[in-house]
Amino acid sequence: MGPLLLLWACAAAAGAAVGFGMDPDLQIDIITELDLVNTTFGITQVSGLHNASKAFLFQDVEREIHAAPHVSEKLIQLFRNKSEFTFLATLQQKASTSGVILSIRELEHSYFELESSGLRDEIRYHYRFNGKSRTEVFPYRLADGQWHKIAVSLSASHLLLHVDCNRIYERVIDPPETNLTPESSLWLGQRNRKHGFFKGVIQDVKVVFIPNGYITQCPNLNRTCPTCSDFLSLVQGIMDLQELLAKMTAKLNYAETRLSQLEDCHCEKTCQVNGLIYRDKDSWVEDDHCRNCTCKSGVVECRRMSCPPLECPPDALPVHVESQCCKVCKAKCIYGGKVLAEGQRVLTKSCRECRNGVLVKVTETCPPLNCSEDDHVLPENQCCSVCRGHNFCAEGHRCGENSECKNWNTKATCECKNGYLSVQGDSAYCEDIDECAEGIIECHNHSRCVNLPGWYHCECRSGFHDNGSYSLSGESCVDIDECALKTHTCWNDSACVNLAGGFDCLCPSGPSCTGDCPHEGGFKRNGQVWTLREDRCSVCSCKDGRIFCRRTACDCKNPSADLFCCPECDTRVTSQCLDQTGHKLYRSGDNWTYSCQQCRCLEGEVDCWPLLCPSLNCEYTAISEGECCPHCVSDPCLADNITYDIRKTCPDGYGITRLSGAVWTMVGSPCTTCKCKNGNVCCSVDLECLNNN
Repeated sequence: MGPLLLLWACAAAAGAAVGFGMDPDLQIDIITELDLVNTTFGITQVSGLHNASKAFLFQDVEREIHAAPHVSEKLIQLFRNKSEFTFLATLQQKASTSGVILSIRELEHSYFELESSGLRDEIRYHYRFNGKSRTEVFPYRLADGQWHKIAVSLSASHLLLHVDCNRIYERVIDPPETNLTPESSLWLGQRNRKHGFFKGVIQDVKVVFIPNGYITQCPNLNRTCPTCSDFLSLVQGIMDLQELLAKMTAKLNYAETRLSQLEDCHCEKTCQVNGLIYRDKDSWVEDDHCRNCTCKSGVVECRRMSCPPLECPPDALPVHVESQCCKVCKAKCIYGGKVLAEGQRVLTKSCRECRNGVLVKVTETCPPLNCSEDDHVLPENQCCSVCRGHNFCAEGHRCGENSECKNWNTKATCECKNGYLSVQGDSAYCEDIDECAEGIIECHNHSRCVNLPGWYHCECRSGFHDNGSYSLSGESCVDIDECALKTHTCWNDSACVNLAGGFDCLCPSGPSCTGDCPHEGGFKRNGQVWTLREDRCSVCSCKDGRIFCRRTACDCKNPSADLFCCPECDTRVTSQCLDQTGHKLYRSGDNWTYSCQQCRCLEGEVDCWPLLCPSLNCEYTAISEGECCPHCVSDPCLADNITYDIRKTCPDGYGITRLSGAVWTMVGSPCTTCKCKNGNVCCSVDLECLNNN
């Protein structure tokens, strides 16, 4: 495509968006579709930023503002196979509050969610990539009680954030999934029925599906022509067309021969698992009874059940029973001082098995063994011998999500994965070890320990930064010379003196060396104390030309304590929070970790933000199962997150040169998918495809 054609396409898109009206098939007006004018519970129509527009006050009460099924279906159709869209809204958020502006989700999976946190002064964009949750965090104070226009534009992997018609952030991210599932729903002003309630006024909420859609909100902004992602999509599209053209001719003749046979068929995407056929939307429990599975448009989706800790009476032991995932309490047996659990056996003159607290004689024919007598081993709590090196784990020994099965000479046991500890002494159920708290880790005194699920890292303290070697113990944290970098706050005739982790200001002499502090265009007297206007929970003081700020000390015995600044003093039931699973109750001010996020309860609202991971100085990174933070890998085929360089291409079996990031099916192997990763061909085999073919 030549430059003139690109310019014409750009101008045409801009004209369609501004000069000639918006194509109704390329946008959805959320407020109109939700029929908020006729909604009475939880919201009230009020005057907005513009008199002609409909604005709605979202009150601090439980509410359910979500789309009807026909609106969700319209949204799903609009998003399908779209790589470019823009979310637009005008809002006035109550100061220092947190809430979700818009959420498009299925259960706990967010396909598009925009959240504003007044507690941390952040805008968060939650989305999904390759079946995994992703979050982009933008430091910005939106919850200040003022009117703001916000626009989030996505073009493949290119993200733009505009606030009040100013480009605030521009990033390259993993391309979000836009093919929404049929169960997806849209929520306005909340995440779901119980969490993420927005407090304030919202109006002019739309999603538009055109390039640079922010210009519909801010028509005076410069209209940029095709982005880098547009160019990459164009090049990849040309290569894909070349491949399709080569294959289409061969497939066309084959399709015509089958057409007459297919005209009378009713086709439905089914799922085949272990030789059984499941229809679309069928649900079942897997053979191990620990995962609930559903067939969704030919794809099997499973979710693992969680087991709570089990406390058994003194005369019972926790055991697995057939057709149940979690252990249950069963009466124990005692023989010769040996304690046996339900189902365990002991070999005396005959074989006896513990059943309901009683040893019962059982008759069992032991299978022949294919090993010498010297290699016969009697497993613990069994009556029949096996060959040395027997795989006990393969017999269905069950271990929890954070533990793994290990074979021994006479038995199999569950062992907690690295970074996890057994719950109540049962290694089948393991929880994360807080290495920073149960004193296991000693970080260098220039750093502090930060706990992560299954892991930890030593984070540089304030006044220090890493020298680039990223030592695990924090030894690579070195002092920041504020004096040399001119980041100090020394004023007038005072001189900056660098200290370990900070600096000091010396005031030898001079009439202007008063020790007063510059603040917001004026001065605070030396020794003066005041509360910040933008943060009522912080108290600042001026001392010898330097400003020191700290959080207000909380005295929960004082009945007039500010509950906003001291949420831990809030004992009201209405200020408590249920966690995301709906099983655990937290008090206001409590913190916890959930799904690689740090969460906090504040006056009945749950606010979560991504865990901070240490930055890595390597080309390729990957995230292991059960972990939240990436680690360095040398093999690009193992990498989860990779920056593609289109100059590094790969040859495929079709004789076509593939750009980095391209995906294709291997010649002669329909179940093998290959991808070009910066000049490296990485292939994987779909085992279910192999079984079906």
